[in-house]
Amino acid sequence: METMFDTLLQLPLFQGLCNEDFTSILEKVKLHFIKHKAGETIIENGSACTQLCFLLKGEVSIVTNSPKNIYTVIEQMEAPYLIEPQSLFGMSTHYTSSYIAHTEAHTVSISKAFVLSDLFKYDIFRLNYMNIVSNRAQNLYSRLWEEPAQDLKNKIIRFFLLHCEKTQGEKIFKVKMDDLARYLDDTRLNTSKALNELQDNGVLELRRKEILIPDAVKLVND
Repeated sequence: METMFDTLLQLPLFQGLCNEDFTSILEKVKLHFIKHKAGETIIENGSACTQLCFLLKGEVSIVTNSPKNIYTVIEQMEAPYLIEPQSLFGMSTHYTSSYIAHTEAHTVSISKAFVLSDLFKYDIFRLNYMNIVSNRAQNLYSRLWEEPAQDLKNKIIRFFLLHCEKTQGEKIFKVKMDDLARYLDDTRLNTSKALNELQDNGVLELRRKEILIPDAVKLVND
């Protein structure tokens, strides 16, 4: 049977640490374990990031709003998952999204103070942390240099994929047709036709002021 010790060792920041080092860390750090009911808000958008928060079990909904709340993106993420490690340092140390328990979810958090005073003393932890943040930055940068879409359908697909944390899994975009058309620099009629074509292809489902994408991988292959 898998223990909590085994679960923690599977987390991306701790992978590669020997049992002796990890045991030493657990003896010093104060871990905050919390069980969240489905629908409970774990982290609120805009709140200060003062800790590393790990999703140990269950699924969370990541809810991200555009700057003027014109559209909202919702996607599901399964454990194990490290919540916004990039928000712990930098110019803005606030969470950019809200995290809501999609199922019953278990989290554990470690304070920023302990990360700085103790965890960064371990080479493996520092490398894991830098790799996670660097991979995210490189991924976002590479998206800026992708070839521009040539037709409206591919512009829509690109818009969806640009706003996803990962390409796998279910996504929900809450957006009015007029607003989406404006972002795509096209007419509402053309945007509606292209979305209906994608719906006919089985890659998304149109709802009132909402677009459901059952699996974003299908968008890549469409």
